[in-house]
Parts: sequence; C-alpha cells; structure tokens
Amino acid sequence: MSNNNVLFERLYAEFYPMVHHICVGFMKGNGELAEDLAQETFINTWRSLDKFKGASSYKTWIYRITMNTCLKYIRDNKIKDQVALDQNSKVLSQDSSHQDHGDAHQELYQAIGQLNEIDRLIIMMVLDELEYKEIADVVGISESNLRVKIHRIKKSLKEMLKK
Repeated sequence: MSNNNVLFERLYAEFYPMVHHICVGFMKGNGELAEDLAQETFINTWRSLDKFKGASSYKTWIYRITMNTCLKYIRDNKIKDQVALDQNSKVLSQDSSHQDHGDAHQELYQAIGQLNEIDRLIIMMVLDELEYKEIADVVGISESNLRVKIHRIKKSLKEMLKK
C-alpha cells in the first residue's frame, strides 16, 4: 500500500466525524446531503494530498477543504434557505453527535442554522474548540478580526435564543 493510501486512511478515520459535523451545520441539518458533502470533501482531500505542503496542520487543511466544498455546493445550487428550521431540528436530534443533548442544545443548533455560512463555520469551529489561530487560517482573516466576528456571532446567537 502506498504512503498516500495509508495517510489518506488515517486522515479519513481521524477527521471524518469532524467533517461530517461541519457539513451538517452547513446544510442546516440535512443529514443525507451532509453525508454526500463529507464524502465529496474526502474525494477533494485525496485529489489534493500531493499538494499538501505542511504550512498548516492536517486538521486546518481539511477544515479548509470542507469549507470550500460546502460553500461551492451552496453557490452552485443556491440552497441557502432550502431546509426549514423544523426539519433542521428533527435531523439534528437524530444525529448521534447531538442525541444526548437537551433542548437547550437543540435551540442553539437551530439558532446556528440561521447564521450565514461563514458565521456558522466559525461558531462550529469554536464549539469544536479549535485554536483561534487555526480558525483564522481556515477562514482567511486575522486573529483580531476573528475575535470581533466571534463576539458578534455570540451576541447574535444570544439575541436569537432570547426570542
């Protein structure tokens, strides 16, 4: 087995849950579509393995590929508001990574589903406890700009959750 095959299998095993979680967030809870995009992300990862230069961690690199794959799908299909929030809530409650979370978590994910794509990506990475430097690298902004965006996103989510 070639080095690329071994590396790819390791990356897939390690990062698939993270990629799937991001795709569910981008697709506002549409599990089937998220699964398709997660697979597409790893196809794109496989195709780009030889181009990885090590300037960032594999995790940051795969986050970036996931983000680009999801954003391309959204742009190509113009589906920004296709999935209704009640459908989002139903799918998220069935997702194994969210099963044991209470109503508060469901409400939070519903609110996150109302954010624009980039803000959803940022807050999902914050919830995944990525370092701000990694998030800034994925999104392509400075850390100080990221901190301002995170503050605004949190404020917006608090307002949504009060309603």
